[in-house]
Amino acid sequence: MIDRALPVPLYHQFKTILLDKIKRGKLKPEDQLPSENELAEHYGVSKATIRQALNDLVIAGFVRREQGRGTFVSGATVNVGPRELTSFTQEMRARHIKPTSRVLDREVIDAEGEVAEKLNVGEGAHVFCLKRLRLADDRPMGIQTAYVPLDLAPSLADEFVEGASLYEFLRSRHRLIPARAREIHRAVNLDAADAALLQVAEGSPALAAERITYLESGRPFELVQSVMRGDRYEIMLDLVDASGR
Repeated sequence: MIDRALPVPLYHQFKTILLDKIKRGKLKPEDQLPSENELAEHYGVSKATIRQALNDLVIAGFVRREQGRGTFVSGATVNVGPRELTSFTQEMRARHIKPTSRVLDREVIDAEGEVAEKLNVGEGAHVFCLKRLRLADDRPMGIQTAYVPLDLAPSLADEFVEGASLYEFLRSRHRLIPARAREIHRAVNLDAADAALLQVAEGSPALAAERITYLESGRPFELVQSVMRGDRYEIMLDLVDASGR
């Protein structure tokens, strides 16, 4: 229990107690925690103390908040690292996780700004825009928006079916085979709209990425902008010493 005589902040004591329960398996992945009121009453501290400790644990990825539901112990993360050029569908299947998607928006737009620049098309060129909620084992994992020039895949807007892999569709129907890609990642905090879709609290940590995929000819054929839940998705890098020692 919490000891007020110790020269350790109360929120830190509570955080340590909760972490110990998680690491020893007394609290298991997907277990729901009691409410802040119940925790405050049980440990004899204020709600502000409980909230500060839980905020730290959310940022560290040990627990997550789901809007309208409560706070849960985080499940295992999907760990990805240096790999072949794969789609979200392929990544999940390789880890024996069921991938599904829900289309949030699909439309043909006129390319402008950075979309036109990164796809190397002229301003006003027709581009298929597909925004999807990506789910892993039926739970939200991330939000991805893909842009594909329609001159490379004229039937894409009419023929693409919900639930299909965009890479597999482009490969089989339009012979667009990815040769390489450049991907940039950054840490972000979720805004209210994305947090609601991903069923976490506003401000929760996430991993944003932008990928440009190229054909063998060097032409970019897809731009994808993603935001993935920080408590479910992580990147692992295997590094080697390049100094020659």
